[in-house]
Amino acid sequence: MSDTCLTPDDIETLTRLEESLWRAETQYDPVLMDRIFADGFFEFGRSGRIYPREDLILPARAARPIDVRLPLPGLKFTVIDTNSVLVTYVSEVRRELGNVERANRSSIWSRRDGAWQLRFHQGTARQTPTDK
Repeated sequence: MSDTCLTPDDIETLTRLEESLWRAETQYDPVLMDRIFADGFFEFGRSGRIYPREDLILPARAARPIDVRLPLPGLKFTVIDTNSVLVTYVSEVRRELGNVERANRSSIWSRRDGAWQLRFHQGTARQTPTDK
């Protein structure tokens, strides 16, 4: 299925929510993240590490800017069922010395009681021509 089953409001909301995971002012808002992450949420990180929900609800004092490319490149929505959507894109994060880390990203969002919640996220490192 394609994004044809999603309303423009759904696409706008899911885009905003996915980008909120990359913005320091929202990513480090524990009340917001508690609301966004579904019970049982977990992430397979770009590093291969598994992050449970409780490890990702970070205190505001941990906030640090994230130099990520927004809007998210290649953002795509695939409807799984009437209340679930797979969101995919490429993340590009600029690190020290100008290095850019790229990853294929996927998120599963489910609508529950009228609100979207993140159930699962995965980041997989992308190889670049300089990777061996």
